[in-house]
Amino acid sequence: MPMTRTTNGEMLLVGLMSGTSLDGISAAVVAFSERDGLVHADLRHFAQRAYHDEARARLAAAMHGASAQEYCRLHTDLGTWLGDAARDAMQGAGVSAHEVQAIASHGQTLWHEPGHSTWQIGDAARIAECTGCAVISDFRTRDMAVGGQGAPLVPVADMLLFAHDTEWRALQNIGGIGNVTLVPPRALHDIEPARAFDTGPGVVIIDGVTQRLFGQPFDRDAAIAGRGRVLEPVVRALLDLPYLHGAPPKSTGRELFTPAFIDDFIGQCRTAGGTDADVVATASAYTAATIADQYARWLPEMPADCVVSGGGARNPFLLHGLSDALAWQAERTGQRMPVVRHFDTLFFDAEAKEAVAFALLGYLHLTGRPGNLPSATGARAPRVLGALTPVAKSVLS
Repeated sequence: MPMTRTTNGEMLLVGLMSGTSLDGISAAVVAFSERDGLVHADLRHFAQRAYHDEARARLAAAMHGASAQEYCRLHTDLGTWLGDAARDAMQGAGVSAHEVQAIASHGQTLWHEPGHSTWQIGDAARIAECTGCAVISDFRTRDMAVGGQGAPLVPVADMLLFAHDTEWRALQNIGGIGNVTLVPPRALHDIEPARAFDTGPGVVIIDGVTQRLFGQPFDRDAAIAGRGRVLEPVVRALLDLPYLHGAPPKSTGRELFTPAFIDDFIGQCRTAGGTDADVVATASAYTAATIADQYARWLPEMPADCVVSGGGARNPFLLHGLSDALAWQAERTGQRMPVVRHFDTLFFDAEAKEAVAFALLGYLHLTGRPGNLPSATGARAPRVLGALTPVAKSVLS
């Protein structure tokens, strides 16, 4: 497709992300440019559209089994919701469809089976018709076709956009699932690969127990966890989870952290004498402990800092627990302790990070460059990712 750049050489894309936390759609309008051999991303506008209760319930239910009719309808309905979110973001940025090169949509993962297949829904044709823009979607399957995990894909953005000039940096996302990218300093990009993998649960267990025990979608500002105590025997026992012992490259999702897993987690906390608040506090501490455990177990060296983004970055109990867990691992192993930093203090709104990352994957698709890092996904080779749904000719005229 012909590529359109602004008068100063920038290319505008919209990135769309709907994550495992099922809280809503993130939409970012991003201007990409290249200077001094580096890709630069300027976030022009960021917006979030929360899922209403019925939509969230449909998405959650579909992950555990639905009819062919419901899968078909949900794929189409989500395409409309994604298109509406993209259109709102474009309006917020004050840009028209003619100025936007493409929309890069991750969609919503319904099933992810490492080593075999992955499935994201959200009809790209509906997004294209809703917005009048070309759409790039289905980013994960090409990586899996060459032996990759199909995840994580955000590391290419971590490498290109968020690296430290002189130090190794860990970029830790805590969405529904936790994932880390260990990025070498910029001077070593041509020598050292990035390492990336899913660290385990993000907020999926915390949200699950909060919804089950308190009827709230999540533990806002850690108000519940702050009233509880951490049941350390439960945390230690669950650090034997087989996933944590598997070497990278690896990825996980709600296929592991199921409603049955949540039930078992609550049961273990009850056996240890925990109250409802203790269950939430222990879930938060467990996420922090898994991240620190995976750093000590699988990173070749501890980074200078750990830059945190995702919904979990808003949870002060979790972040405090992460600092404590990293300090314990540093003392145990004799390595340095990474300084825990908020992504938005260094770059932009942390909530926008994944949407910006998928906008970058769209930019790389359009410019014919690979979007996967084999060192992160385990793919046999780098590949251009995504499938293009072109804009209608009537819109272009």
